[in-house]
Amino acid sequence: MIKVRNMTVAYSGQPIFTNLSIAFEPGKITGIIGPNGAGKSTMIKGILGLIHKQSGDVTLHDKPVAKQLKNVAYVEQRAALDLTFPINVFDTVLTGTYPNLGLFKIPSENDKSAARQALADVNLSEFSQRQIGELSGGQLQRVFVARAIVQEADVIILDEPFVGIDMKSEAEIMSILKRWQMAGKTIIVVHHDLNKVTKYFDNLVIINRGIVAAGQTTEVFTKENITTAFSGDLSTILFSDKEPEHA
Repeated sequence: MIKVRNMTVAYSGQPIFTNLSIAFEPGKITGIIGPNGAGKSTMIKGILGLIHKQSGDVTLHDKPVAKQLKNVAYVEQRAALDLTFPINVFDTVLTGTYPNLGLFKIPSENDKSAARQALADVNLSEFSQRQIGELSGGQLQRVFVARAIVQEADVIILDEPFVGIDMKSEAEIMSILKRWQMAGKTIIVVHHDLNKVTKYFDNLVIINRGIVAAGQTTEVFTKENITTAFSGDLSTILFSDKEPEHA
């Protein structure tokens, strides 16, 4: 289990959230939703130590996450990536083995075989020698999921993985997430499409500069919580005066 205790993060002296505490369960796919500027990506970066925390601690298996980063796979937003970098698809996937390599070690034949299998898992074997900038949005996202596969981490965090991708890629990525779930991994997904929340996530965290609600999706994805975090107009559209259907 990954636990966040009393985490405070601020930009230019303005708190994004204060004393935020949350736990993410293994064997569950947990969605994080909230309006733009709510702090979704900031929370993820705080968990990973990618931005400075004013206070708080984050643990995995009751030990600091900072000392176990090789056990956490992170698929960041595509908008944050340099797609002009001269690296092909296969070598990108192979970088998923790097956290587990010893100092000055290079990937073994077994590592390369795992990378080839991961590409097959996401149906991209034929693109192995393509430069990453030549891929569509959905193909690129599947490449980074393949990289997470070969890392063999216990925790997988994906920041907006379904933005701007085709339905086929989205379905294939969800299939991989379900496989990880069955293996008992902890999966955290920052998400934007509220219409798919009940279909995709076991647990849900709703935030807006702090946690509005957290727990089982069937319990916290309610008109009241969406009104609090987003707006009454959006909640009315989503729920149409009736409770949502749960997958």
